[in-house]
Amino acid sequence: MTVEKNTGKRRKGIYLLPNLFTTAGLFSGFYAIVSAMSGNFENAAVAIFIAMIMDGLDGRVARLTNTESEFGVQYDSLSDMVCFGLAPSLVIYEWALRDMLGDGWIWGKMGWLAAFIYTAGAALRLARFNTQVAVVDKRFFQGLPSPAAAAVLAGLVWMCSDLGIKGQTLQLPVLILTTLVGILMVSNFRYYSFKDVDFKNRVSFMKILLVIPLFVFTSIDPPKVLFIVFLIYILSGPVYTLSLLRRKRKERLEE
Repeated sequence: MTVEKNTGKRRKGIYLLPNLFTTAGLFSGFYAIVSAMSGNFENAAVAIFIAMIMDGLDGRVARLTNTESEFGVQYDSLSDMVCFGLAPSLVIYEWALRDMLGDGWIWGKMGWLAAFIYTAGAALRLARFNTQVAVVDKRFFQGLPSPAAAAVLAGLVWMCSDLGIKGQTLQLPVLILTTLVGILMVSNFRYYSFKDVDFKNRVSFMKILLVIPLFVFTSIDPPKVLFIVFLIYILSGPVYTLSLLRRKRKERLEE
C-alpha cells in the first residue's frame, strides 16, 4: 500500500466565478470612460450603474459559494477605483466641467480640480475602508461609499441626457456637487450599509409583495428615480450623524 505525502503546497490559481463578476464591473467602468470620451454620456452613465450591480454581486457570490480570497478582495478594490473613482469623475468632467475652460483659465482649473477632488476622495475612501474593515461597525459606513457617490453623478448625467439638458448649462451646480460628493467620501458621517439585511433566510410573503412596487416605481423613470434615491441616501449621512450627536449631547446634559 502506498501513502501519498502531503507536501503542504497550496493550489495555485484564482476562483473564477466571483472574479468574473469583478471583471464585468471593471469592463463597465472602462466602457463608461470610453463612452464619455466619445460623447455618449447616457451610455456612460448606464455603464456605471451596471458596474454597481456587478460590484454588489461579486462579494455575495464569493460568500455564498465559499470562494472568498485575498486576491479577490484586492482585485475588487482596484476595480472599484476604476468604476467609482476614475470613471464618474471623467464622465462628469467631459459632460459639464470641461467646457469651463472657455470661461477663463481660473474656471478651467476649478473644473478639473473638482473632478480630481472626487477621484482623490474615492481613493482615500477605499484605502480607509480596506484598513478599517475588521474594526468598524458593519451596520454603517464611515463616509459616503464610493458606489453611492458614483451613482449620484451618473444619475445626474443620465437624467439630464434623458431630458435633453446639456451639461454646459449646469456647470456651477455640477462643480459644487462633484466637490461635495468627493468631500463626503472622506468625511466621518455615518451611512447605513444594509449589511445586516438577511437575504438567505425565509421572509414572510407580504415582504416579497412589498418589493414589487419598488421595482415598478423604478421602472417608471429609472434616471430620475435612481438619482433621487441616491441623492436622499447622500443626505441621510449628515442628517443621521448630526441627530445622533444631538441625542448624545442631550443625554450628557440630563445626567
